[in-house]
Amino acid sequence: MPYGLYIVGSRSDDDPNGMMADWVMQVAFDPRLVAVSIENDAHTLANIKKSDVFSVNLLSADEFALAGKFAQPYCGSKIKGRGSPARDAVHHKLEGVRHEPGRSTGCPILTDALAWSVAWSTVVCSMKGSPLRAPSPVGRTVDRNATERGGQ
Repeated sequence: MPYGLYIVGSRSDDDPNGMMADWVMQVAFDPRLVAVSIENDAHTLANIKKSDVFSVNLLSADEFALAGKFAQPYCGSKIKGRGSPARDAVHHKLEGVRHEPGRSTGCPILTDALAWSVAWSTVVCSMKGSPLRAPSPVGRTVDRNATERGGQ
């Protein structure tokens, strides 16, 4: 997997979500496994634990505006010190973003992503010894796609 800006997609019932990834890496080739690092209190992690599926969308270097849509946490109250109404806001980050549900998982695939992968979560590892203290879902890739845009 190349270094880049990733959006991790998740779903819970009728509530698809996306978040800017803290960390994404391929951990095995056969079977193809990817790991993502997500904060303990992230809405996306709760969705992954509930549904056992997630998507990983790679953005191209010129997609700053698209990436900016995913910079806020799902719940505005997650940012300490925010006053109302920002503290009370719930950010449905996929609103206005072109996406479709993945065929095999229903997790959001961003239409403008350079490449994407969807995975079934096989384990969520807690990294308590790490300074990040972030859980890392590890998923087996079940579907993926890479596109060519402008010769990139």
